[in-house]
Amino acid sequence: MTLYVFNANIVCKTILSREGKSLPVNSFENYPMPWIPDKEKLKSPIYISIAELLEQDIQSGKLAGNTKLPPQRELADFLDLNLSTITRAFKICENKGLIYANIGQGTFVSPNAAIPFLHKANNGCVELGIIRPFYQYNKIVADIAQKTIQRNTSQYLFEFDSISESYKHKQTAIKWLKSFHIETEPENIMLTAGTQNALTIVFLALFHSGDKILTDSYTYSNFIGLARQLNVQLISVAADEDGMIPDLVEKQCRIMDIKGIFLMPSCNNPTGTVMSMERKRKIASLIQQYHLILMEDDAYGFIANDTGEPIQTLIPDNTIYLHSLSKSLSAGLRCAYMVIPDCLRQTFLETANNVNLKIPLLNAEIISELIASGNAGRIIGQKKRQAKERNRIYKKYFPDSICPNEYSFFQWLPLPAHYNGYQLEMQATDNGIHIFCSDRFTVGKAESTAIRIATCSPDSLQQLETGLKTLKHLLDKNQQYISQANFII
Repeated sequence: MTLYVFNANIVCKTILSREGKSLPVNSFENYPMPWIPDKEKLKSPIYISIAELLEQDIQSGKLAGNTKLPPQRELADFLDLNLSTITRAFKICENKGLIYANIGQGTFVSPNAAIPFLHKANNGCVELGIIRPFYQYNKIVADIAQKTIQRNTSQYLFEFDSISESYKHKQTAIKWLKSFHIETEPENIMLTAGTQNALTIVFLALFHSGDKILTDSYTYSNFIGLARQLNVQLISVAADEDGMIPDLVEKQCRIMDIKGIFLMPSCNNPTGTVMSMERKRKIASLIQQYHLILMEDDAYGFIANDTGEPIQTLIPDNTIYLHSLSKSLSAGLRCAYMVIPDCLRQTFLETANNVNLKIPLLNAEIISELIASGNAGRIIGQKKRQAKERNRIYKKYFPDSICPNEYSFFQWLPLPAHYNGYQLEMQATDNGIHIFCSDRFTVGKAESTAIRIATCSPDSLQQLETGLKTLKHLLDKNQQYISQANFII
């Protein structure tokens, strides 16, 4: 005999046993759930299978960014499983950055989980998305490279490893880093093939699957991708005009087991926020208090205004300092200086040797020659003058969202709340311009919607102006027809 009891959410079937006892069985017939996994596809271990199905539906686009997932207890009831099974499945996806939880609000799909990371513009599009740091100055780099190859001793640059050559390049790095307030020794420097390469070494050496790292709410997209691939969980912390908010850092450290923190204090990518010296001191104090490892990315330190010293100078024993030369000198050379504290030096050397993530000596030689000859300084000076001129053009079209740093290579343009960033990105491509929406840089819940505009990337000032004019026209047109536009939520 079956009785039915109704409540506001779930139909509860009550089955009477032979002994006359009522055995409730939940029925989800006609009950709306934002995500319903296919029971027929579940296999042991069940929690991994659920995580895989959820990941598939997110990556395929079936579950859009910011979709609220069903409460874990309801999902457990629906699948007739223990709550702990669902919790373990959700934790796997959370560690991968596919979903995020808001206390008291529920669990949501991450905004950038299903967005292609390598979206490329169509031929003929004005490039305002990917950062191309003034490629026209690669001619200077090419001239230096040609002279380097023509030397009588150039054959040594093709050896797998040369201790004497590596030491020479580290000495050059020491002199270069002094201009950025970094004092270090050769044994504490590692030459890597760019920041992404350096971060890979850091992750492999210091972090494990499930570890938690604090980041800005909007941060370097490749860092997000790397953390997701290695199942390291990123925890977002909101920022104000001075950078990451200390009180929120401390709150997260009190309630979670945080292992590290990733910051770009000299110029956050993508927002352009520059951290004040006072804020750096407060953050440094918290890093020491909670024994965190700081990954300080100083890729844009060469364009920073006088904002004081890097955080590394305050807490060198807690900091992995990353200084890329890709944006300042040449993106194609893929070179970065990584400064490691004494206590971690052996761990990093073993990790780098095991995975063979060393920079080719030829690249290191070209970089060192650029620095020694003074060409590095000249390239940076010319890039800064170009950036200043391009930001002046940007200000003509978007005067209310100009970055305070006049040398910034990109701009952060906030959009009205009703915009869907990725759909706007696609619409812009159809109109001949390539931009990146804020979803690509978002960790956890999106605070707002914006686009990053790489003013350094177009080949000329005229091309930049064409792109900005097109973007301004597109945004104005969308505002006029707000109720009819396809990208409006």
